[in-house]
Amino acid sequence: MDIRVADTDADAAMYAATLVAEWLRGAIDRRGSAAVAFSGGSTPVAMLECLGSLDVPWTAVQVFQVDERCVPDLDPTRNARLLDLLGAPQENLHLMPVTAPDLAAACERHALELPDRFDVVHLGLGDDGHTASWPPGDGVVDVEADVALSGEYRGTVRMTLTPRVVNRARRRLMLVAGVSKAAAVSRWLLDDDSQPVSRLRRNDTVIVLDRAAASGLPPQG
Repeated sequence: MDIRVADTDADAAMYAATLVAEWLRGAIDRRGSAAVAFSGGSTPVAMLECLGSLDVPWTAVQVFQVDERCVPDLDPTRNARLLDLLGAPQENLHLMPVTAPDLAAACERHALELPDRFDVVHLGLGDDGHTASWPPGDGVVDVEADVALSGEYRGTVRMTLTPRVVNRARRRLMLVAGVSKAAAVSRWLLDDDSQPVSRLRRNDTVIVLDRAAASGLPPQG
């Protein structure tokens, strides 16, 4: 695990975007294409805006969601709208089918669209220690499938990539900002395995924090 601390949330967002762009370009250079999955929420907005301004050949990148609320298409809480910030071709965006009448079957179909292995999976961290849509105490973290439904969490059921597909990725990038996340960050990085984020594979994972999110960690060197 590699921990990077930036002075401000804006600096953290730009640094994270630069890393993702570098990794995607590298994957394209090696294999001719790349696959990435992005989490939703408010924290990644600045990162996605920065990423959309960088030199990434989006025509060669397949873009997926890490998780999505099972709500109507025009619901303002949907994460899908964030992907428009990238400027990727619409045909390269693989949105989670959260409005399907049979959500369990939709999870199975969507899993068939996933790459064998993501080049990059972007994640965030909640103040309760969740990442992706793996709520505390939810059995979704033990599901054997690649795509599954969480139980109702903060008012909605979520569709999410599971630990097994996230941990299969070549790289994971976690972006965390704000003092409200500091306790969850410190618990996780100081080896408290009670939080859902503890299911995340640490090898090949880069964590980008702003100073506020890192404020609960011991001083470094």
